[in-house]
Amino acid sequence: MAGLLGTTSSTTALLSSRPISSSSKPSIRALSFNPVHSQGRRLYGGIGVPLRKGRSHLTISNVATEISPAQEQAQKLSKENQRPVYPFAAIVGQDEMKLCLLLNVIDPKIGGVMIMGDRGTGKSTTVRSLVDLLPEITVVAADPFNSDPEDPESMGMEVREKLIRGEQLPTIKTKINMVDLPLGATEDRVCGTIDIEKALTEGVKAFEPGLLAKANRGILYVDEVNLLDDHLVDVLLDSAASGWNTVEREGISISHPARFILIGSGNPEEGELRPQLLDRFGMHAQVGTVRDAELRVKIVEERARFDKNPKEFRETYKTDQEKLQDQITAARSCLSAVNIDHDLRVKISKVCAELNVDGLRGDIVTNRAAKALAALKGRDQVTPEDIAVVIPNCLRHRLRKDPLESIDSGSLVIEKFYEVFS
Repeated sequence: MAGLLGTTSSTTALLSSRPISSSSKPSIRALSFNPVHSQGRRLYGGIGVPLRKGRSHLTISNVATEISPAQEQAQKLSKENQRPVYPFAAIVGQDEMKLCLLLNVIDPKIGGVMIMGDRGTGKSTTVRSLVDLLPEITVVAADPFNSDPEDPESMGMEVREKLIRGEQLPTIKTKINMVDLPLGATEDRVCGTIDIEKALTEGVKAFEPGLLAKANRGILYVDEVNLLDDHLVDVLLDSAASGWNTVEREGISISHPARFILIGSGNPEEGELRPQLLDRFGMHAQVGTVRDAELRVKIVEERARFDKNPKEFRETYKTDQEKLQDQITAARSCLSAVNIDHDLRVKISKVCAELNVDGLRGDIVTNRAAKALAALKGRDQVTPEDIAVVIPNCLRHRLRKDPLESIDSGSLVIEKFYEVFS
C-alpha cells in the first residue's frame, strides 16, 4: 500500500518535475404530521389518521419495523456464511480509485465517489472489497435506522422520543453497512413505503423502511449509476446532501435519517451523468486498463488463486488487511485534530475560482479530502503535496459545463495548481 499512501500515478511525474512552495447544522424535518388529541392526550411520535364518521382516531406508535434479537442472530450467521470478498489489500494498481474510497471512509462528509472507467477494470470488486475494512460503529440495538446513541441528529424519531423520556438506550457495536442498490429498484424500495391500508385496518407499523434507512451511517453503492433512472439519482443525491429522507403518501409525511457515503461506478461508453448530478459527488476517480504485461499477469494469477481457494487466499492478506484497518481507525480518530493553514485555503479557493468552478462544493471537498489524506498519513498538518494529490479528483468533474463534453483527465487542474502554488 506504499503507492496508495503517497502520490497517485497521475501526479507523480508532475510532482517530481516541479517545485512547490511550502510557505505559502442541517435543517431536519421531523415527522411532519398534524398533532392529534386522543382521550385528552396529544400523540407525539405517532401518527393520527382521521377515519370515517363514527370511528375514533387511529394511533400508530411504531413507524418502523423493529429487528428482533433472533433476526440479529440470523443476520450474523448469514454474514459469516456469505461468499468471501476479494481482499482490498490484494487489488493490484488502481491507486487513485483506492485512495478516493479510503478518504471517504475516513471522512464521510467528503460526499462520496464517482468511479468511471473501462469495463473489467475492477471497479465493483474494489468497492465491495471495502466491506472488510469498514470500522465498527455504535448503534442503538433493534433500530432499523442504525441510530447513533450520542448524536440526536442521527436518530430515528422513536429513539429520540425514548431519549427525551429519559429511557436507557441499549447499544451494540456493529460494522458499517454496505448496501447495494440494484438498477431495477423502485422508488418505494429505495425510500421506503407507508402502507395506508395496513395503517387504517390494523393501526400498527405503517412505515416499512427502504434501502436508504438501511444505508444510514453506512455506504450505498450503485453499480452502473449512469444507467439509473434520473429521478432515482435525484432522490439519492438529495438524501446524501441533506442527510434525511422524507416519504409522503396520502397526506402522511415521515422523515428518517439517511446519512451515507454514496459510491457510484459506471462505464463512460454507456453514457455520462448530467453535469448537475456529477457535481453532487464529492470526488471523481478515473480507472484505466492496466497496460503493463507483468502487472496483467500478476492480476490474472491472483484472481486464479482467489477463485481456487478464497479462504486460503484471504488468509494470506489477513495481516495487510488488519494493518490497513488499524490505519483507517487511527485516521478517523485524529481527523478533527488535522489543521490546514489559511494561506493554503486561500490558494485552493483561488484555483477553483480561476478554473471557473461553479459553487463552493469544490473548495469544501478539496479541504476535507486534503485533511483526510494527512490523517491517513498520520500527520496533523496539511501540506501542498497533500492538496496536489487530491485536487484533480475533487475538481475535474466540476469543469464540464456542456453535457456533450468529456471529463478532463485532471491535467488542466494540475496545471492551474502549480500556477497558483508555485
